[in-house]
Amino acid sequence: MLRVEGLSVHYGGIHALKSVSIHVPEEKVVTLVGANGAGKSTLLRAVSGLVPVSGGKIRYAGRDILGIPSHRIAREGIAMSPEGRRVFVNLSVYENLLMGAYCRDDRKEIDRDIEWIFETFPRLLERRDQPAATLSGGEQQMLALGRALMSRPRLLLLDEPSLGLAPLLIREVFRVITKIHQEGTTILLIEQNAMAALHVADYGYVLETGEIVLEGTGKDLLCDERVKKAYLGET
Repeated sequence: MLRVEGLSVHYGGIHALKSVSIHVPEEKVVTLVGANGAGKSTLLRAVSGLVPVSGGKIRYAGRDILGIPSHRIAREGIAMSPEGRRVFVNLSVYENLLMGAYCRDDRKEIDRDIEWIFETFPRLLERRDQPAATLSGGEQQMLALGRALMSRPRLLLLDEPSLGLAPLLIREVFRVITKIHQEGTTILLIEQNAMAALHVADYGYVLETGEIVLEGTGKDLLCDERVKKAYLGET
């Protein structure tokens, strides 16, 4: 589904990504774990066409998408739920979901998908007509996920979906991620909560200061002593 090869990104004099290569197979969950500033969000933004790339290749569904404008990448079937949620605070919950379907014109199917989002996130249904600004952080995260899903993506990019949430809401978010995966969506997940991410991931990469330093199945990385010490709070 997605193959990133030798990807490099510079921000001024900062080398944010240093020849990073990852592979995201179709209908799998792949996670990138690492500390703040490791370059995780930069990689997602590069895949989405939001930051310029200084070297390497990005192939999606067998096609080279490097240099394609972000709005065209979205139309190709890649959607991102960004770090910090970034919902449209002055629009209602329902209007935010409609914005996620801006590439589509199949109104009946759009209505069905909104019903599915409300079934998946009952709290959003309760707040259907409220401005997004009035939602809690967890509810805004649900809305950001729902909005991304409204484009019917083949590849869903999730950037820190559990950031700032209480433990109960974190479990709810990862329950939904598992459900989305089971229904056939390929997911690239960026997370500081390595324990939660590796539990749902088929495969994972550890990113440190812009470089991949470790990779393996989610189960293998959970058992790796280096990962336990650095990211799982175990010694």
